[in-house]
Amino acid sequence: MSAQMRNSRKSAGAVHSRDTSPGISGDRHGLQAGLKNRHLSMIAIGGVIGAGLFVGSGAGIAAAGPGILISYALVGLLVVLVMRMLGEMAAANPTSGSFSAYADRALGPWAGFTIGWLYWFFWVVVLAVEATAGAAILTGWIPAVPQWAWALIVMTVLTATNLVSVGSYGEFEFWFAGIKVVAIAAFIVIAALAALGLLPGTYAVGTENLTGHGGFLPHGAGAVLSGMLLVVFSFMGIEIVTLAAGESAQPERMVAKATNSVVWRIGTFYLGSIALVVTLLPWDSPAIVEDGPYVAALEAIGFPNAGAVMDVIVLTAVLSCLNSGLYTASRMAFSLGMRGDAPRSFASVNKRGVPGVATLVSVAFGFIAVIFNYTSPDTVFVFLLNSSGAVALFVWLVICFSQLKLRRAIEREAHPRLAVKMWLFPYLTYATIVLLVGIVGYMFTDAAGRRQMLLSLLAATVVLSAALVRHRSPRRSAP
Repeated sequence: MSAQMRNSRKSAGAVHSRDTSPGISGDRHGLQAGLKNRHLSMIAIGGVIGAGLFVGSGAGIAAAGPGILISYALVGLLVVLVMRMLGEMAAANPTSGSFSAYADRALGPWAGFTIGWLYWFFWVVVLAVEATAGAAILTGWIPAVPQWAWALIVMTVLTATNLVSVGSYGEFEFWFAGIKVVAIAAFIVIAALAALGLLPGTYAVGTENLTGHGGFLPHGAGAVLSGMLLVVFSFMGIEIVTLAAGESAQPERMVAKATNSVVWRIGTFYLGSIALVVTLLPWDSPAIVEDGPYVAALEAIGFPNAGAVMDVIVLTAVLSCLNSGLYTASRMAFSLGMRGDAPRSFASVNKRGVPGVATLVSVAFGFIAVIFNYTSPDTVFVFLLNSSGAVALFVWLVICFSQLKLRRAIEREAHPRLAVKMWLFPYLTYATIVLLVGIVGYMFTDAAGRRQMLLSLLAATVVLSAALVRHRSPRRSAP
């Protein structure tokens, strides 16, 4: 743990001191520094590119028209600010518990317990979603193998790689993320050339698709907010690099690098690529939703078999998310075990430095969710999806409040030093909280959003109640 973070905890009597999860300094409690710089670099770059960008962004374009660019810009700004706050804390004290450990320290054990278990719950549900999505693609290619068997195969293979070593996870994610980055970069180059009329058979399209077909905001300014609800959750996972940093040799440097690069990553991969889609195609083209925005754009400029190629890219994105989801869930469970908020066996590691029990328990719950997806897709599985759907907003709010507390503690030092600092503190932190609360409030005005928020609040209430029972004794002050 860094000297400034230790001192900040001593200088702030209100800041709780309980975290025993591994940091970069001192005992890692068995976790190995097996992630190389290139692994973390690619995890950081590719972490913002999920399957939702390739296929789910079509729904946002249909809802807001070209105005979806404003939605992405606002959500992107929100994510940049949240990552700046998280990066500030993570660079000062890299730990496998990340924001859960910081919440424990800043707000109290109840906060670390609650947000840690909610985050774990989110990712084990994601395991089922991604395994099913990947199995559906593979079944289309090889129909002789049933879909449930493909789901079992992909989860088993990725579980095995995660159990071998953290380096195996990093290597798989390096190549998965690399394929995604190359794919989106290639799309941007090809689409930009087509938009400028520099490819055979194309002409410079100008702004006709941005301003025609009802204008830039065909459904009015309110559609921008609806678009935000559709795209905000596609950014979940950008924080994984701060969890992984604790298992690298230079965590402070890599966290700072990832945090500083988040602006161009979001600007290029999300805003840049979506801007090219709505420039090349009318926003109300049925193909954007039916085929996906990237396939529709490529086919419009004369690239045959774009759908087949995109299936490969989407499968890669799905496997990447599944791989990272298993890693993230296991490390959060490990951190909870280290803090006594989960069975102590969760904090045990095998001889290769991998939290084997935490990994197997996480994937076991993922398998249960997969079973529910096949046996009760419209009841139990929908409940699981909705009750975990708003966890991203809860996580980001907790990050904001934790950073407020810890930063003020650090500023009490005579010579505070931070590798990463939140801009215009505390004003931008407060502004981020207001924006997040606004999104939460707006979700109650949307039928689907309201159902998701209510069930997520129900899940949060259950976990919070368990936290209060678990930590019913008076909170200890920092020494």
